[in-house]
Amino acid sequence: GYRVSLQGNFFGHNHTYIIFAEYNPRKHIKLDPPLNIQSNITASKCQIWWSVPWYLVEILQYELQYKEYSMSWEIALNKTPPSSLPQIEIEATELRSGIAYIARVRCKVSENEDSYHSQWSEWSQTTVFQRPGVPKLSEKILNTRTMQFLFIPLSFGTLLYLFWNCKLSSRWQKASPALTFPRQLLSFSHSIICTMGILR
Repeated sequence: GYRVSLQGNFFGHNHTYIIFAEYNPRKHIKLDPPLNIQSNITASKCQIWWSVPWYLVEILQYELQYKEYSMSWEIALNKTPPSSLPQIEIEATELRSGIAYIARVRCKVSENEDSYHSQWSEWSQTTVFQRPGVPKLSEKILNTRTMQFLFIPLSFGTLLYLFWNCKLSSRWQKASPALTFPRQLLSFSHSIICTMGILR
């Protein structure tokens, strides 16, 4: 143990300002961050592991952060390994296909340890991984259906607009409506039917 004090000189007199009685360094540790963080991803899970000094393995706890590569760390997800082993697994279902992710880890003395206490270390270096594959077929089908649902009301609105526009123009022109509106409407309706056939 140590006795730590802060002293100063004030108008030629020495004064002791602060005293830390029985200061114990092992209760105020800040560890170095884990080293050599690496990752390996398969179709079912992503394994991430790192290195710490062998004599600390049994008394440390860890916190992992991971996020999409293009996102900010402020919205990263946190994971705590279930044991003191320097490794963790992320299920593939938690990761989006075809998206690159980046992860980092930090450590501190476990809360269950009585002999030592520490604060979190700085974050480690990062590792990058990506779940292989393309978006699911259901997502593609959903996008196609969304386009169809959007296309139908837009087409209907356009038909109403053309109908209304031709009706107004027929009032101002002496030409027969049969020569103006139906031909445009039939042509437009034919193009809509063809387009909807392609989407299906």
